[in-house]
Amino acid sequence: ASFDAVFFAGGHGTCVDFPTDEVGDFVSKASAAEKVVAAVCHGPMCLVNAKGKDGEPLVKGRTVSIFSDVEEGQVSLTDKVPFLLEAKMKELGAKVEVEAPWTDKAVRDGKLVTGQNPQSSVSAAKLALEAFGA
Repeated sequence: ASFDAVFFAGGHGTCVDFPTDEVGDFVSKASAAEKVVAAVCHGPMCLVNAKGKDGEPLVKGRTVSIFSDVEEGQVSLTDKVPFLLEAKMKELGAKVEVEAPWTDKAVRDGKLVTGQNPQSSVSAAKLALEAFGA
C-alpha cells in the first residue's frame, strides 16, 4: 500500500460507518502490512471487525483507549449507538484503559494507537508519529 499510517477520527457517525466488514478488512490488511493504525474517540469503531494474522480480533490482548461507556452516557446517546464501544472492546478481548471522562488519554500498543475522546486527539497523533519507529 502507498501509505504508512491511517488515522480514524471519531464522531458518532463512525458508530455506523466503521464497524463494517469493509473497514475491518482494510484495517486488518493495514495492520498485517505493519502500517500504523491510529484512532481516537469513536474512531476505534474501525477495530471492531478487524482481525489479526491469526484470525482473532485485532484488539485481543492489546491495550486500547476508547470513548468510554461513562462518556457515552454523559452525552445521552447510549440508546442511539448500536453498541457501547468500551463494552465491545472488552468483549473482543482488549485491555481497555480509560481515564476520567473528558480527560486526555492515549495509548500505543506497537503500531496500534488509540485515544479516548476529543481531548486525546493531539496525544494520539503524537503517539502515531512515534509508532513509525516501532
